[in-house]
Amino acid sequence: MEKALEQQPTNCVKVVLFGPESTGKTTLSEQLARHYNSVWVPEYAREYLQDKWNNERKTCEPKDLLPIAVGQMKLENELAQKTDSVLICDTDLLETKVYSEAYYSGTCDPILDTYAQKNSYELYFLTYIDTPWEKDDLRDKPNERERMFKAFENALITHNRSYVLLKGGKKERLETAIEHIDNLLKNKR
Repeated sequence: MEKALEQQPTNCVKVVLFGPESTGKTTLSEQLARHYNSVWVPEYAREYLQDKWNNERKTCEPKDLLPIAVGQMKLENELAQKTDSVLICDTDLLETKVYSEAYYSGTCDPILDTYAQKNSYELYFLTYIDTPWEKDDLRDKPNERERMFKAFENALITHNRSYVLLKGGKKERLETAIEHIDNLLKNKR
């Protein structure tokens, strides 16, 4: 199990889109991957939980978090081998940890907690809640956006992660992210 949560060595720069639901992470991930002619790692939890909802009409439970984490890292490790420039991650294990603590009385599986802290990325983009809420089968906290945003920001601060706050419209967020990724790539050379 633990081996499945480890990051594999790679030559690419890894960045993470990080923040509450319905804040534009997937849209921006796709835009950045196109801009850099690279790949992006989708959020495994969406597919996993949508399948669960479609088949059982059940939402996420604590027992789902480790399979979600394993699926996320499997995707990330596979896709990291397809680029040597930048890998855009729509989420990471720290995000799964934040959701675990927010939904399950401050608890997180110790193995998930360990790898959420151990796995590393060059930069996080924290997406602010100034985007319109878009309802779907999985999103369920439209009235708790501020609380959830603070939980995500506190996680980055607590775990000493380097991050940039992204606010504004799609164009502004994309331009800000590109500027920071360009600097990372320049420093990599």
